[in-house]
Amino acid sequence: MKCTTPEWHQQLTSTNSVLIERVRSGAALSDGFVLAAHEQTAGRGRSDRRWVAQAGRDLTFSFLLRGPIDFPHIASLPMASVLGVAEALEALGLAVQTKWPNDLLIERRKICGVLAESCAADTVVVGIGLNVNMRREEADSIGRPVTSIAMEMGEEYDVQETLGFVLPPIERWISRWRARGFSGLRAAWIQRCANVGEYVEVGDGEERRTGVVVGFGEAGQMLLREDDGRHSEVWVGDVAF
Repeated sequence: MKCTTPEWHQQLTSTNSVLIERVRSGAALSDGFVLAAHEQTAGRGRSDRRWVAQAGRDLTFSFLLRGPIDFPHIASLPMASVLGVAEALEALGLAVQTKWPNDLLIERRKICGVLAESCAADTVVVGIGLNVNMRREEADSIGRPVTSIAMEMGEEYDVQETLGFVLPPIERWISRWRARGFSGLRAAWIQRCANVGEYVEVGDGEERRTGVVVGFGEAGQMLLREDDGRHSEVWVGDVAF
């Protein structure tokens, strides 16, 4: 995948929502098109949760993938995107961990999340939120452990330059995913994954399961050894540990 020069906006509701609307309205947008906003008024995460980002201080953007995507391999698309951001942050000297299926952590504090949404035949929009200049007092008000590049590095970063920095490794990991699916990600994901070998609670909504994460299947689904010893596959859900 080769990303286009990002189309920046001062304010959007949600880069994912706006890009999906443009695709469905028939806009001629190419594979790799990038839409970014300095401020989102209705940013979204998984399960329609609100994504909190500081206006003008954190990075929110989406990119478009066009072309055949074999189900169930789309399940590992967010994982490829997370690995791209991980590579960029590691180049800054940060030690990062992945969290299945779509988060990036530093010492168990979330710094990045990914939301992939199918919006038309052979078309997927991938949204990424990255905490760039969030301050400690802002992070403390969110109610869950989060961090930012600035908090970890002790200095602030230009948001537009940060996007230019993270796009090339994302391109590389998406290209690897397109060529090989999760098999092209497996070693890198497991090396960084905070969940492997840990006892977790995972599920979507009221359907929750507990057990030890023993690995990942051919499409990136979580393999869980449940409390009764049975092994199961988890395709979607949030992980608590």
